[in-house]
Amino acid sequence: MKSKTRGVPRTSARHLTLRDVATRVGVSAKTVSNAYRRPDQLSAELRDRIMATAAEVGYPGPNPLAAGLVSGRVGAVGVAYANRLSYAFDDPVARELLAGMAHIAESAQAGLLLLPGSADPEQRVTALNDAIIDGLIAYSLADDDPLLTATLTRRLPLVVIDQPRPAELANHDVNVPWIGVDDRAAARQIAEHLLQLGHRHLGVISFGLRRHPTRGLVDLASQQAATYAVTRDRLAGYRDAVESHGLDWSQVPVFQGTDSTPAEGDAGASILLDGTPTPTALLCLSDRLAEGAARAAARLHLQIPDDLSLVGFDDALLTAAGLDLTTVRQPTRAKGEQAASALLCIVAGDTPTARPPLTAELIVRGSTRTPRPLRP
Repeated sequence: MKSKTRGVPRTSARHLTLRDVATRVGVSAKTVSNAYRRPDQLSAELRDRIMATAAEVGYPGPNPLAAGLVSGRVGAVGVAYANRLSYAFDDPVARELLAGMAHIAESAQAGLLLLPGSADPEQRVTALNDAIIDGLIAYSLADDDPLLTATLTRRLPLVVIDQPRPAELANHDVNVPWIGVDDRAAARQIAEHLLQLGHRHLGVISFGLRRHPTRGLVDLASQQAATYAVTRDRLAGYRDAVESHGLDWSQVPVFQGTDSTPAEGDAGASILLDGTPTPTALLCLSDRLAEGAARAAARLHLQIPDDLSLVGFDDALLTAAGLDLTTVRQPTRAKGEQAASALLCIVAGDTPTARPPLTAELIVRGSTRTPRPLRP
């Protein structure tokens, strides 16, 4: 038999409700709710009395999931990241992006939920389907990533950063806000910088062209078939510049790494610098890849920029400045801020303002110079 205290059944904490506390205090259920969610609506004395009563009977507070079901919102923004979650905290670009998202989310009293990255596809989809979120920011996913289809099937509000591109998203017959830069134009600009300096023997170090990539040199057909749009477009931009100078792009060796880490940059530079003719300049699709390429150059006793010019992409904090690296600066934090703002706008039932691509800027530093004359 249940004992009673002041007319309220003493039940286990998992069965206690907000109404039980309201009855004991002698106020409405809404007043108790306000004590937790809108404390400024109550006097300090009344709120303290409610909280003390809740603690006395063992009431744990409102269930956020139940509240979300009532309001239609749970106060969490999902972030789907293509790489390993641990890498998001090693990569300065990912950290800046997440900082931008968090800045906007916290101003709306929302949190961020990072979803698994490059894991088994079925596990990734399961994690998404089980996630209690108001919407999803998809950061740099492949065109064929099953997470995209799962998000659309679940009819979650969705915003995409970088990739897939708007044209690919349109194939799903949905209007999804896209945040990014014109990677092809930016890549062409930095390759043009090297060509104008006089470099004619180039090498390229790329991150993956598709999901589950393998290390090694990739041919033109593989480059054009890339399912990562950023990779595809940056390589196309380099090619545009090379061919505009009357050179044969098929003679430019392109190394594919498994991800955007210094280890992959080191591996790529080691292979390219062992080729014939030896490149006088390396184009890296990220600053982190350039960091690894610089390590390989040092190991081979090559001086940058005297023996080898080196360029990156991103202008990642600390990394680019530490290498005195010529690179492309893109507004990474602004990407995160705009994506979070657009998603929260959709969640609120509004239509976000369409935005043009963000501006990318060539930053010339000390890692590039005219090539040394070939020895007779």
